[in-house]
Amino acid sequence: MSLPRLRLIPSALALAAVALLAAGCTTTPASPAPTSTGGADATAPSQPKEPSGDDIEAAWLAGGASIGIVTWGSSSRDCQPAQADVKADGQTLEVTLTDRADGRKPCTADFGPRAIAFPVPSGVDVTQDVEVNVTYGKLKADADLDGLPAAPADPGMGQPSAGWFDDQGILLMTYGSSSCPPVVQDVTMADAGATVTFATVDRVCTMDLAPRVTVIQLPQEPKGDRAFTLTLSGDHLDGEVPVIG
Repeated sequence: MSLPRLRLIPSALALAAVALLAAGCTTTPASPAPTSTGGADATAPSQPKEPSGDDIEAAWLAGGASIGIVTWGSSSRDCQPAQADVKADGQTLEVTLTDRADGRKPCTADFGPRAIAFPVPSGVDVTQDVEVNVTYGKLKADADLDGLPAAPADPGMGQPSAGWFDDQGILLMTYGSSSCPPVVQDVTMADAGATVTFATVDRVCTMDLAPRVTVIQLPQEPKGDRAFTLTLSGDHLDGEVPVIG
């Protein structure tokens, strides 16, 4: 911090000014924010890491048949990346993302997680660790996926699925109109799961049936390593979905 120049003044006033200036530039280190060790009965929610535009995360979806990628930036649909190309070299995936071809609207100035998904290429063993290298314009980043205990059956077209991308983050894949993705209204925690309530929005939707990937951010880390289930409510998405990964 650069300090303003002080003109010379009589010595008594100068000493007072210097004392006030020193007091103004002295700070006491802030106490760290309280964090939770997980669990619905924690006294305070844990503090997730602050992401940057250079971060990416990955999650298993569709029982291991698909992978979701999380990037950070504007939430405007036209300003979110689209999958362009995926290549597999053993257990390493090279994923190239590009902007949407129809993205011509101005981007909102918010900063949050956005997600897309793609099928796992043939030959990749989902029971083994997978490295995902992502290129998106000038961004080059990577994420690691731990191998699944087994290769679960794909729940099938139209069936929702969910996977962890960090300790408090879940990707949820649902199917419906590509122009009307689900809008999360509320997330409440329980011991072995969370209830996600979706808003009912009056809007005009296209008639296609496509996968939509929604980022679910939990208010705190789950307790222990027990199985975790999302209970979906609202916007025709009622049901229960186990979270894998």
